Amino acid sequence: MEYTQLGRTALRVSRLCLGTVNFGGRVDEEAGHRLLSRALEHGLNFLDTADMYGWRVHKGYTEETIGRWLADDPSRRDRVVLSTKVGNEMSPAPNDSGLSARHIVASCEASLRRLGTDRIDLYQMHHIDRSAPWDEIWQAMDLLVGQGKVLYVGSSNFAGWHVAMAQEAALRRHSLGLVSESCVYNLVTRQVELELLPAARAYGMAVLPWSPLHGGLLGGVLDKLREGTAVKSAQGRAVPALKEHEQRIESYENLCREIGEPPARVGLAWVLSRPGVTSPVIGPRTDEQLDGALAALGLRLGPDVLSRLDELFPGPGGEAPEAWITA
Repeated sequence: MEYTQLGRTALRVSRLCLGTVNFGGRVDEEAGHRLLSRALEHGLNFLDTADMYGWRVHKGYTEETIGRWLADDPSRRDRVVLSTKVGNEMSPAPNDSGLSARHIVASCEASLRRLGTDRIDLYQMHHIDRSAPWDEIWQAMDLLVGQGKVLYVGSSNFAGWHVAMAQEAALRRHSLGLVSESCVYNLVTRQVELELLPAARAYGMAVLPWSPLHGGLLGGVLDKLREGTAVKSAQGRAVPALKEHEQRIESYENLCREIGEPPARVGLAWVLSRPGVTSPVIGPRTDEQLDGALAALGLRLGPDVLSRLDELFPGPGGEAPEAWITA
């Protein structure tokens, strides 16, 4: 397993992060525990979840599942970097969502109970909350850090200017601030290259791309549909995206056949190769999918393949503002 630092921190994490959004509904508890154990056996020490994951059963179910896995072998807790998130609605109650100080603190306590642990290594804000002042947010986060219940704070689904505002507010409080940003990033969705990735680099933040295969669209969807084996790629964001990009996906799968690599491995290897990317968040449902993701760590795409992928899936043209400035 390859390891790297989490942004500007000294914390070392695996180059892949095991996402658990499929636990509860698509992956039952037994299979989830098997995936967690298999990942740890291979040295994958970075786990990602969220307080609302498992909503197909009930919100909080995924944290409970991870908590029971940790309890089965107490040594596991010190071997993993545990990340969860706050901000999504947990109930219809007026203060059970968002990033108020009250909700941040209460949600942290609830996550700790469900996970059966005394600390969260990386506590991520799941989405921006435009109604919450940054001083209020950092007051709550600083309290949790001071109590030892949270070690590092990250963001998810932020724009570049949100990152800048958050970091400048943290600096005024002499806080460490954000150490990571988790964003959607894959061959199809490259908008973050304009401003978010440069902002993360400027502030020394780790980048944790979620949906590196765009919901299965880049995982051999056409072959799977022909075989009748498509699961995730036959639902969610992959469905409308396939209608829009079917010709390019056909060319992509042909390219993968040409170089003799599975499409899922190529798509993940591309994300791993991108400057500034720390650990893509993978969401395997089976042992085979996990093994395929691990194999992507050893796949180095040559300049010719990278160039052809850029031709198939052109990005936004570089970083802002040069990307839109014309002579």
